[in-house]
Amino acid sequence: MSVEKVFAEGFSFKRSETAPDFVVGRISVKVNDAIAFLKKSEKDGWVNMQVKKARTGNFYMELDQYDPKGSGGYAEKKEIHVDSMSKNDSSSNPSDDLPF
Repeated sequence: MSVEKVFAEGFSFKRSETAPDFVVGRISVKVNDAIAFLKKSEKDGWVNMQVKKARTGNFYMELDQYDPKGSGGYAEKKEIHVDSMSKNDSSSNPSDDLPF
């Protein structure tokens, strides 16, 4: 089953070849378009997007329509949202896993 692409309206991603290695790129947001897109695309308070590279070499942002409860999702995809962790739980500190 193929899902139609939904481009992230109001968002633009650009990569500069002259930027330092630690700079991945720049995201520009056209506020009114982005707010409308976010409001119509949100599920449970979240909007997930992917940065992709077109055949032309240009980057674009697309709505990630992955549904973990649906049948057409990516089996290997796992997402962890830091905001969902308990702030009072001292046993799970995400900074403990950092390599530096």
